Amino acid sequence: MRRRFIWLCAKMVVFLKKNRTMQKIAVFASGSGTNCENLIKYFQKSTEIQVAVVVTNNPFAGVIERASDLETDCYINLFQTADDFQTLDEILDEYEISWIVLAGFLKLVPSEIIGRYGCKIINIHPALLPAYGGKGMYGMKVHEAVIEAGDKESGITIHYVNEKYDEGAIIAQHKCSVDPHDTAETLAAKIHELEYKHFPEEVEKEILKKSE
Repeated sequence: MRRRFIWLCAKMVVFLKKNRTMQKIAVFASGSGTNCENLIKYFQKSTEIQVAVVVTNNPFAGVIERASDLETDCYINLFQTADDFQTLDEILDEYEISWIVLAGFLKLVPSEIIGRYGCKIINIHPALLPAYGGKGMYGMKVHEAVIEAGDKESGITIHYVNEKYDEGAIIAQHKCSVDPHDTAETLAAKIHELEYKHFPEEVEKEILKKSE
């Protein structure tokens, strides 16, 4: 009897997972797109989460080619005019987007989008916020600042997005040491390792937790 109960519980879990609404992500990116590529690959076999579309504000961004190679639709939107915002709304509607994930996106997310998605926009920052955050603090600029300050550790912060740069509620932080011989370039390599390992996992955990 107990074995049958356990079997029925297991079948119910499978049934609920199969019938849970697919959570579709739009990834916003501005640069080379390595984190975006990692997210797409991570969720390719998922039955619950999918990277449905990529949006970039940079017509020359490497993320465009990466998305194409992975057969994921990618749109260029300059995020400047009312028409741009209208087009963005239409894209998000067309792909039935539930969540937005920023992966190296350098524009401030429009307040209209924040109002629409609320606590369903996630960003990654290459430092331990609140340190080294704010407008203009991205990429190598962050790592150079950490090295110049002589900090003993750095890391990544995964957080929700609000209407100010890097000030949304923190979801998770993962750290690495900054050794005396480190340069901005070697620190960047350490940070990339943390991003590739933890970013998709933290996004997945947060989305599934909110969709229960």
